[in-house]
Amino acid sequence: MSSVTDRRAAFRAILAGTACIHPASVYDPMSARIAEDLGFELGMFAGSTASLTILGAPDVIAITLTEFAAQCRRICRAVKRLPVLVDADHGYGNALNAMRTVEEVETAGIAAMTLEDTVLPRPHGDGRVTLVSLAEGLGKLRAALAARDDPSFGIVARTGAVSVTGLADAVERTRAYTATEADALFYTGIGSAAELDAIAAVATKPIILGGAEGPELTNRDYLAARGVRIALQGHQPIQAAQRAVYETMKALREGAPPKQLAGMPQGDLMARATRDAAWKRWTKDFLGGA
Repeated sequence: MSSVTDRRAAFRAILAGTACIHPASVYDPMSARIAEDLGFELGMFAGSTASLTILGAPDVIAITLTEFAAQCRRICRAVKRLPVLVDADHGYGNALNAMRTVEEVETAGIAAMTLEDTVLPRPHGDGRVTLVSLAEGLGKLRAALAARDDPSFGIVARTGAVSVTGLADAVERTRAYTATEADALFYTGIGSAAELDAIAAVATKPIILGGAEGPELTNRDYLAARGVRIALQGHQPIQAAQRAVYETMKALREGAPPKQLAGMPQGDLMARATRDAAWKRWTKDFLGGA
């Protein structure tokens, strides 16, 4: 198994490169192993998929740091080479809570985490998305940077300002976050090439893009030229998994014979994802089994 330091170095190599890559959306040990086996350069463990996996709940920030960090550990323990970037939401509280989040996530073996400036969890009121002040956002980011023990652990400043408070505020936050020691800048809500161009004009650090659509915003050559090194494509794997579970259970409930079920893993997929060969070898070597 490669060291955590190796995986963090691999993440930093992505940021330092010239290409834009799509990460695999992972949510548990087996999905992370499959991503690794398929050759993905990076796994992305999102707050939304964490809530779905651990609580079976939507992304309403009901999950706790303890639960989140425990799943991070399970994922990192299961893979050998795959670096994992996690969405640590708002750091589970104020600047001091953000420090604790860094400690827990870094110790879990994660390569890098994002820290966003959205007001979370949802406060009482009309439900509109709001951002913390720039001063508070900078305070949380600086606290997070101060908390990391391993300098190779990545900390990424995240903002949804473009779609929440407007492009001018997003540019101002970009300048401020760029002036810190954050390793990259993560943006949600960018909806046009003009918006990305305005951000890229002032961002002097690698950009990570979440959820962008449209011809140019899905063109990796264009994105790479604007400094985008990682572009998320959504979290389809967990959605596909839930559909497969539903359809399989429904078919069984309606009387389908197990051997006639559609969509079952083909070949040795399950054996590879569970590392069955290794377990058999260990059983023979250490338990005297066949």
